[in-house]
Amino acid sequence: MTALDALPFGAGVAFAALTGLILGSFIATLVLRWPAGRSVFGRSQCDGCGRVLGALDLVPLLSPLASHGRCRTCDTAIDPFHWRVELGAALIGGMALAIVPGTAGWIWAIFGWMLLPLALLDARHFWLPDRLNAILAVAGLLLAGPMLGTSLTDRWVGALAGGGLFALIAWAYRRSRGSEGMGGGDPKLVAAIGAWLGWQALPLMVLLASLGGIAWALGAQQKGDPSLGKRRIPFGVFAGTAAFVAVPLWPLLSAR
Repeated sequence: MTALDALPFGAGVAFAALTGLILGSFIATLVLRWPAGRSVFGRSQCDGCGRVLGALDLVPLLSPLASHGRCRTCDTAIDPFHWRVELGAALIGGMALAIVPGTAGWIWAIFGWMLLPLALLDARHFWLPDRLNAILAVAGLLLAGPMLGTSLTDRWVGALAGGGLFALIAWAYRRSRGSEGMGGGDPKLVAAIGAWLGWQALPLMVLLASLGGIAWALGAQQKGDPSLGKRRIPFGVFAGTAAFVAVPLWPLLSAR
């Protein structure tokens, strides 16, 4: 991270945002293709006419803007999911380096970029893939120390305590209600987040995720959603968002 640390503040923010744009393009492709059983690394094609897209068609944000969001060959509308994810990933990178310049900011951005596909897959498919959870956990144990100044032991304890607690909650609910109250990927995601935050900041993440879920339920209730009691809740969305937000909040709340 030494060369990146040497960048001036504005250049660091811009470079992180640009990196987010590029990664966002891949994340959008992964989220759209993987659940459908399609290769994530295959050539991009128009969904309407099947034309293989060239480099000029794949410039993040600029290509859909230049083509007015439609294929240049068959005029089929391009799924706006692509540019929305690209923009979201750019905002993650730019925000991280604007709030926390330097190595810790880059690690926070990486954390956000790795949480993004998990949150999107859970929102769209109620799916938190084991492979992504495992990659997130390993990356946290290897990289996350400078982000919040946590030791490897703190992060191991966070992973084991977070995953174990949520697995116990899922087991207790299943025993008492006779049905699944939590997806199998949720405890693994919390364990992976614990590997990044450490055990100290993990309760803050759980609190923020719970508040987010409550706010979502209240919003649905105000809209008069009759299926609210039967709807599945994409906990990964709230956990991922809360984990990202907890990074700058925890030092403020824990300062003495």
